[in-house]
Amino acid sequence: MRFRRQPMGDATPRITVGITTRNRPASLQRCLESLRHIAHLQPEILVFDDASDEPVSGVLIPAPRLRVIRDDRGPGNIVGRNLLMREASADAVLLLDDDAALLESTGIERALDILARDRHVAAIAFAQANEDGHPWPESMQPSRGQSARYVAAFIGFAHLLRRDIFLRLGGYRESFVFYGEEKDYCLRLLDRDLAVVYLPDALVVHAQDASGRTPQRYLRYVTRNDCLNALYNEPIRRIVWLLPARLVLYYKMRARWKIHDPAGLRWVLKEVAIHAGAALRARKPVSRRTQAAWRRLRGGTAPYPALEDRRL
Repeated sequence: MRFRRQPMGDATPRITVGITTRNRPASLQRCLESLRHIAHLQPEILVFDDASDEPVSGVLIPAPRLRVIRDDRGPGNIVGRNLLMREASADAVLLLDDDAALLESTGIERALDILARDRHVAAIAFAQANEDGHPWPESMQPSRGQSARYVAAFIGFAHLLRRDIFLRLGGYRESFVFYGEEKDYCLRLLDRDLAVVYLPDALVVHAQDASGRTPQRYLRYVTRNDCLNALYNEPIRRIVWLLPARLVLYYKMRARWKIHDPAGLRWVLKEVAIHAGAALRARKPVSRRTQAAWRRLRGGTAPYPALEDRRL
């Protein structure tokens, strides 16, 4: 059984929920069931099936306003997110990992209200929580503190995006394949004087599913994509020391996490070499002002809403 596009009627939905998934049927089902908390918003629900071994459309129960989009090539999470954003009908799109789940509606409604009234805000970050609703430590959140604030970037497990801005900026860089696309996107937002707001009391479950995750893969892509991010966004004067620093950091993280990956650095260097040309051709270095704002926002000291001077 495959889902077909559900008729949306005359009204455009206030929110689209986009979920990317691969071989995690139990996590996906929990995520979808949690959307009952926002059922009163009548969300459009899109699921991107990244070539799961058992097609998602055969295991889910059809529901109103739900559509599954499958790509048998398995292009990855970032490609899936970009497709979901293009396919969305609503101006506000809540992107969720399949191992995320909503706990209530208040945080989502507050985030929607911020996007609706403040064109300066392009994205909303949510706080990670355990299944029992207890928040993760502050060190694992987009920022420290318990009040709404501007932040440098959101965490991709759950985030609300303004669709028109996302499409105008070209979406996530698909060359990243896995990990790091959020940081790059938020840096490009900041360079255009657009903001990310974090709501620490808007908790969303992140019940990390181990399927498809390995420490070796994570470490390789963290290093690879940090290098590519520098090539895309940093001025040359910084690239000349950032790239070696990222490679040194690879060894430090590998030792700290006790990861056995003897071929890892060779893989990273090969990948960076393959993609460096395209990255350099597409590069648009951010301004010094953006770099300074990014450093300030990482400190989590800019409350939202700001005072009269909204420059970050």
